[in-house]
Amino acid sequence: MNVRLLEATENPEEVICRAARNDYMSAFNADMSFEETMATVDGDDVEAKKRTLIGHLLDHGHFGPFEHPYATFAVEGISRSCMAQLTRHRHVSFDVQSMRYVTLDDVDPADVEAGELAVVPPSASDPDWIGRNQRGGAVDEETVARRAAVFGRSIRRSVEAYRELLDLGMPPEDARFVLPIGTEVNVVMTMNARMLMHVADMRAAADSQWEIRALTERVLDLAAEWCPVTFDHYDEHVMGRKNRLAP
Repeated sequence: MNVRLLEATENPEEVICRAARNDYMSAFNADMSFEETMATVDGDDVEAKKRTLIGHLLDHGHFGPFEHPYATFAVEGISRSCMAQLTRHRHVSFDVQSMRYVTLDDVDPADVEAGELAVVPPSASDPDWIGRNQRGGAVDEETVARRAAVFGRSIRRSVEAYRELLDLGMPPEDARFVLPIGTEVNVVMTMNARMLMHVADMRAAADSQWEIRALTERVLDLAAEWCPVTFDHYDEHVMGRKNRLAP
């Protein structure tokens, strides 16, 4: 899995603060400097004032200002299963790699067991891995080796069938039906800062499926670089609370 920040609102926390201050100012803050806009907020300097205001907004459920800054992420190599979970968030904009036009006929079925084409879950190779709703606990090395063999064999057969169907002239949009839900896909997604925090509330939780949790944690790492005050406060004071962000 590879996650990159493609594009994002510049000075996102200035945008957040200007939007929030707009609600309580008689003056038009677009005609004012940022320092003037933040003049009555507690803090020794502009950075301290940003922390005061953003912390106050998050702690008091004033999430509207966080809808103004947007970020676009490119995601490489998640499973179709993970994509299905991700795209349930309807206020995120998505573009998904098409398997109608991007064929996999150049993939060697022998490479599949090495992790090409399909995402391999940790439980296929780690005997100590415990997943949600797992039947029983940890397993021995022999059992996990059998899991890996069954998993690899199943995907390899699917790829072989897919390629044979293409050779027989079946359209890629129909041949893809035999491919597994673990087939890798690339996604571009755009969301505002509020929605990013909401997705994290749902998908970085301890009971989330391992792949989408890993994806969300990588997105949060990038968000912390882009919008540091917001996501530092969110991570410390909001994430994991029962009163998580509203949808």
